[in-house]
Amino acid sequence: MGVKRWFALFGVCTFVGAVGFLHFTWTGPLHFVATRWILWLNNFTRPEVLPLWVVGSVVMALALIGAVTAMTMLNRSVLRSVGTDPGQAVNVIYSRTTLARGPRVVTVGGGTGLSNVLSGLKAYSSNLSAIVTVADDGGSSGRLREALDMIAPGDLTDCYAALSDSPVLARLLLHRFARGEGLSGHTFGNLLLATLSEEQGGLGGAMQEIHEVLNVRGAVYPATTQPATLVARLRDGQEVRGESHLADASGMGAGAIGIEEVRLEPPNLPTLGAVETAIATAELIVLGPGSLFTSIIPALLVPGIQAGIRASAAPLVYVASIMTEPGETDHLTLDDHVRMIDRHLGRVPDVILVNSAAVPAHVQARYRDAGATLITPHSQDAALMLRLRHAPMLLSGQAHHDPAKLAAALMSLLAQRRTRRRTAGEAPTASRMRYP
Repeated sequence: MGVKRWFALFGVCTFVGAVGFLHFTWTGPLHFVATRWILWLNNFTRPEVLPLWVVGSVVMALALIGAVTAMTMLNRSVLRSVGTDPGQAVNVIYSRTTLARGPRVVTVGGGTGLSNVLSGLKAYSSNLSAIVTVADDGGSSGRLREALDMIAPGDLTDCYAALSDSPVLARLLLHRFARGEGLSGHTFGNLLLATLSEEQGGLGGAMQEIHEVLNVRGAVYPATTQPATLVARLRDGQEVRGESHLADASGMGAGAIGIEEVRLEPPNLPTLGAVETAIATAELIVLGPGSLFTSIIPALLVPGIQAGIRASAAPLVYVASIMTEPGETDHLTLDDHVRMIDRHLGRVPDVILVNSAAVPAHVQARYRDAGATLITPHSQDAALMLRLRHAPMLLSGQAHHDPAKLAAALMSLLAQRRTRRRTAGEAPTASRMRYP
């Protein structure tokens, strides 16, 4: 924490100050007062039993204890005045200074998957950058997009809540109004982002203010600062416009027919300079977990993000989904997911991180009733098999990733890479990670 030096300096200064004070009082204008004070102390001691230097040492020790107590109480008062529990202050300071030295990780995606991985990673680093897809056109986000011509705020709200250090603030951001004309269905976080977007003329200009207001551990950025529409071309030649229609299996039947490719309109969408900087300086780039065609790939279609990831020397890790998405990825295998990422991004993930824990039969049955099936966690492609890494990451009783286990698996991959680099004597700017 860098405070030991200041305690040492305080002790030295206290001793030197005491010596200087004695010199001043013994030989200076206060000589008479000092003499009378010492003689007064003699009334309570017997010099032949308790020498004066012992009495002086005790007095100085008591003075030092008083000074430290005063400093402690002063600090407690300051901490209370800014809303920090003094009992947790040391832990908070230690945590923040340690996390500030954590790895620079960029996560790309949206939905519940991205917020889950962020909530796990924030225990290892505060150098996190979440790049969030903003093509959602359904629910609260869709209503705000249509009314205010803004980017979809829903996934941004989830990520801000995941990175928040305040459980109360996280709960408030995710609070969804159940009543009220015009309010019903909206979350408080979506309305907050809509307000800032309206005030600043777009969320792009409000990013710094948002991070300061919410005091999140890391940074959250939209993939693009302009509204975009997701367009999917199916294998039979049909086109589906809008994310909400693509995800509706009972509507267009996109998953049953098969999605050939997706694109964003307009195509040449801008991205923030901070996003490009985060990608360029990243030590690890994580795709997913999340919906392939509506959370992960849309963010990769923004030209600045796509070019940055393709040029980055950081390892690219794809966290594979556990279950298919009804109406979206029906019948797609793990290999199909990876090939779709390569097709739209132009780079194959260096590592494909797959859950190795068995999904209970009753959980599979519950998902099967909703139209989702288990994605086989194996590859039929010899080249892709070399990139597979398995780890138990299942959330108990669910077919979702456990945030803590997923974050631990990602940090383990990064630690292994660093160890190999040190062993091989590679420079920190070595080329992309390749696993034998």
